[in-house]
Amino acid sequence: MAKKEEKTHDELANVEHALTSTEAFIEKYQKQIITGVGIIILAVLLVMSFKNFYLDKREITAQDELSKSQAAFATDSFRVALEGKGVQSMGFREISSQFGITPSGKLASAYAGICCYKLGQYDEAIKFLSKFSGDDNYFAVSVIGLTGDCYVNLNETSKAVGYFEKAADKDNAVLSPVYLKKAGLIYESMNQPEKAEKLYTKIKEKYPKSSEASDIDKYLARVQK
Repeated sequence: MAKKEEKTHDELANVEHALTSTEAFIEKYQKQIITGVGIIILAVLLVMSFKNFYLDKREITAQDELSKSQAAFATDSFRVALEGKGVQSMGFREISSQFGITPSGKLASAYAGICCYKLGQYDEAIKFLSKFSGDDNYFAVSVIGLTGDCYVNLNETSKAVGYFEKAADKDNAVLSPVYLKKAGLIYESMNQPEKAEKLYTKIKEKYPKSSEASDIDKYLARVQK
């Protein structure tokens, strides 16, 4: 019993010593601690203020302008959608430039890239498409794949095939087989049938229900000669 009481006494003594040491540390570095906490609080307040009083308002304006350009885009008026129409609409290019920090601004960059592609401005398209980042798997994969299409039109096939494979790696049941097939065709044009065969086989085995798989055997037969 005495040993148990002694052990308890020692534990209490250790706790008391730890508390005393902590108090001494806080007392010694009180100013630094208060300053550090103050800086953290100030940083949090600045971030919240930036979001609430600047970023959110910018996003509302960007959304409004984006919807105007999307309306033009929906009617295949790609130049108007890209460049705007006077005071009526700003255009994807300007939205991307002025509101690029907002979600709508980033989306405008993707739309601007698509418009540039449709207008045959492939270098400009790549520049805008590279600015886009988003969580929507389908749209994100499409942006990567379209970058590959731009490089195809610029006759930079080695870069194009890299983007097609990157898009395919996102494992989208609809789009992945599309880009696997595009990459396979490029490998064929580069006289690399083994790499093409690997991609065609992947379409057949991993995406058997896709439209690309329906005639993939003829592509496999071509590269297996």
